[in-house]
Amino acid sequence: MAVAIVTGASRGLGRALAEGLAARGWDLVLGARGAGALEEAAAGLRGPGGGGPRVVAVAGDVSSGAYRASLVAAARELGGLDLLVNNAGVLGAEPLVPLAVQPLAGLREAFEVNVVGALGLVQEGLPLLRAARAGAVLNISSDAAVVAYGTWGAYGATKAAGDLVSAVLAVEEPGLRVWWADPGSMRTRMMAAAEPDEELAGLPTPEEVAPLLLRLLDRDLPGGRWTAESLAAEKAAAGTPGAGAGTDRGAGR
Repeated sequence: MAVAIVTGASRGLGRALAEGLAARGWDLVLGARGAGALEEAAAGLRGPGGGGPRVVAVAGDVSSGAYRASLVAAARELGGLDLLVNNAGVLGAEPLVPLAVQPLAGLREAFEVNVVGALGLVQEGLPLLRAARAGAVLNISSDAAVVAYGTWGAYGATKAAGDLVSAVLAVEEPGLRVWWADPGSMRTRMMAAAEPDEELAGLPTPEEVAPLLLRLLDRDLPGGRWTAESLAAEKAAAGTPGAGAGTDRGAGR
């Protein structure tokens, strides 16, 4: 049975991706900071009487090396690691603020979680990923990595760094599939915290976006930068696996 680690899995996109993987029969290691919400998410995926996939909840902060090791150890206990989803992330300030007043402590935290933590988890899991038949890494990106939005500078800087790390990882680890994907703006708690005055009702939910991102796996699409928009175009292209890949950008952050 294939095994995935999904970080930031207690709510939002991480939880929606975990639900999609569970529906496909994947065994899962779920990570997030909040133990209660994480265990609730895991219990829902196990199904009545535990008849669903094996799901292990490991609460902690991905910026901790010991915690990252515990996530990979849990995957090893399930049989290995076929997919690593680096979804956990923080904004650096809530609500977002201009760079002139960006708290530097928040910027450091954002880099520690969004970049250092994600790469550290890749490093920890690499032996298992290399041993998998088709090991893959999915790093969640953002439109803020490639577009200069006011107040999104700190968060966007971490996502731009994550994109470059992903691209270099793809070069250095040709045996792995490495995707970095921009899901676009979604109706999430993080988006509400980022811009409290913005109207989110018209945005898609994570449950609507997750199936598009999982097409990367379902269709065995090439590594590279993808967006929800380009994956929707790939879906519409029906049979053109590479359609929309590369530098296409979605409209969200």
